[in-house]
Amino acid sequence: MKKALITGAAGNLGGLLANYLKDSGLILNLLIHKKEIDPKLKGIPNINVFKADLGNKDTLASALKNVDVVIHFAGVLFKHNPEKFLPLTNTLYFSNLIEKAVESKVKRIILISFPHVEGETTPENPATGCLNGNPISVHAKTRLEEEKLLFSMGAETNIEAVSLRVGMVYGRGILMIDTAHKLAKNRLLGIWEKPTWIHLISTPDFLESTTQAVIKENITGIYHLGDEGQQTLQEFLDSATKQWGYKPPLRMPVGLIMFAAKVLELSSFLFAIKSPLTKDFIKIGMVSYYGDTHRMRRELLKDLKYKTYKEGIETL
Repeated sequence: MKKALITGAAGNLGGLLANYLKDSGLILNLLIHKKEIDPKLKGIPNINVFKADLGNKDTLASALKNVDVVIHFAGVLFKHNPEKFLPLTNTLYFSNLIEKAVESKVKRIILISFPHVEGETTPENPATGCLNGNPISVHAKTRLEEEKLLFSMGAETNIEAVSLRVGMVYGRGILMIDTAHKLAKNRLLGIWEKPTWIHLISTPDFLESTTQAVIKENITGIYHLGDEGQQTLQEFLDSATKQWGYKPPLRMPVGLIMFAAKVLELSSFLFAIKSPLTKDFIKIGMVSYYGDTHRMRRELLKDLKYKTYKEGIETL
């Protein structure tokens, strides 16, 4: 029976994947740090939970024992000054994981990434799977460094290196969508005016694509995960708020949104609380992104449950 390790299993997407795979026939090792896993995942015979620290390589060995596939979600978000901690929590921590995975003879490592690593892309000029992009945000820069580390190690070892560059996942239970819903309910949801292309994928299509990347043979390289729709962030949020029965998001000057991010980051610093918005989030959010999904459709998921968000709007 194949054994898979999910890092960040107590997080949003990692937790959703763990729940999706619990009845798949896989043995699941769930790696957590401080936050506990979903109670629905406790007490299941094929699920093992490991507490570890990616900053301490020696804590990873037991979780990686006899593991065939690693799916890496773990990371730090919603904290002030991401430009200071992301080179550590993304690049260095992932390097630690790769090193111990190689020692444990893991066969495949799947990194959950995003198309922003190639910089600005659009439906007319989509991301194609290159590693020479020039992103502007720290989130994207450090994720690109993770990809380079992974594929460099894959070239030197027998590990199958896989990057799943995921567009925006939508659906109830997705943190960004739920946050937008709460803000819209309180008439606090705002967006800049400049149209920003986004590549969407529904929760079930994301989970099934990732599952196929775990279980299928001869999966390696970069895959862009997204549906067939072409829309801007503004169009999507207008549709989402209409679906929820709220007014559309306010169009706001970028400077005002940046000011709000600065205030939230300062509050995060002073009171040791989460910052739901940072200046770097805005930088990455304002970059249009769209990926070429031919490999995904050919090798991972031929038929989408929802071809566009308009078909899946009720899942919001």
